[in-house]
Amino acid sequence: MEFEIRLLSPAYEFIESLPVKMQSKVYRTIDLLREFGYRLREPYSKSLRYTRVEGTTGEACHRHLSAVLLSPKGTVYVITSGYIKKKNETDKNEIKRTLRLMENFLKGKK
Repeated sequence: MEFEIRLLSPAYEFIESLPVKMQSKVYRTIDLLREFGYRLREPYSKSLRYTRVEGTTGEACHRHLSAVLLSPKGTVYVITSGYIKKKNETDKNEIKRTLRLMENFLKGKK
């Protein structure tokens, strides 16, 4: 079963700003999310509902925040944004941004 993935503009722009090698890792993780959905576990996904792509040793950790929609047609993963994690915890402002982007998405604003 394939899960539907929606990539919002802020997420796409963030991914495209990354080095090519990291872009490949990000798109591979998105493919895994499409294939496994809610069954995708660490190191790719956590219960906070974000996908995680880690660089090689010494590189920054990239977080791609997403939200999950449950509809009669199935589960839709909406990847709202991304950022480079610099602290040991997910940035609260990024979580707020994700919620705002998701709210806009649900209202039909892209």
